[in-house]
Amino acid sequence: MKSTSPDVDPEEGEERSAGFVLFRRFDDRRHYLLLRHRNGGHWAFPKGRIEPGEDELETARREVEEETGIDMLEPIPGFREVSAYRFDREGRTIAKTVVYFLAGVDAEKIRLSSEHADAAWLDADGARKRLTYAESRRILDRAEARLIGSEGEERSWRARASTPSAGTV
Repeated sequence: MKSTSPDVDPEEGEERSAGFVLFRRFDDRRHYLLLRHRNGGHWAFPKGRIEPGEDELETARREVEEETGIDMLEPIPGFREVSAYRFDREGRTIAKTVVYFLAGVDAEKIRLSSEHADAAWLDADGARKRLTYAESRRILDRAEARLIGSEGEERSWRARASTPSAGTV
């Protein structure tokens, strides 16, 4: 697989993932869903590896449902942010690219997967403080800017999402 990062060493491993920045309205404010991973304890957005035959959006939807139990999403058109970073796994450097989409949800309660230890719905300031990595904070800031820049679209979404979803636990 060809890297999206121009300076990837061919000896490095590569991974591609996709996920969603999820938000809901609570007390007339946006709250974002963050998950705390069991391995490492870092706080991040739902995401996971792109499987063969899946496109980015299919992966992002699948991962949200697997990691949170949320299956009803209202994607915000035009939001697609890419995060690229490196990390070490078993003595090998991995170049990872993650594509994030943005979606509103009705759900308040979630069903955590076994790979996560905790979850929190936080307003933008709280989420920014809780997110472990600067790159995740950058993605959150882009999501906030997109939503602030499209208040008319958000009001339309909010009118459709006025009651909690009964389909989530």
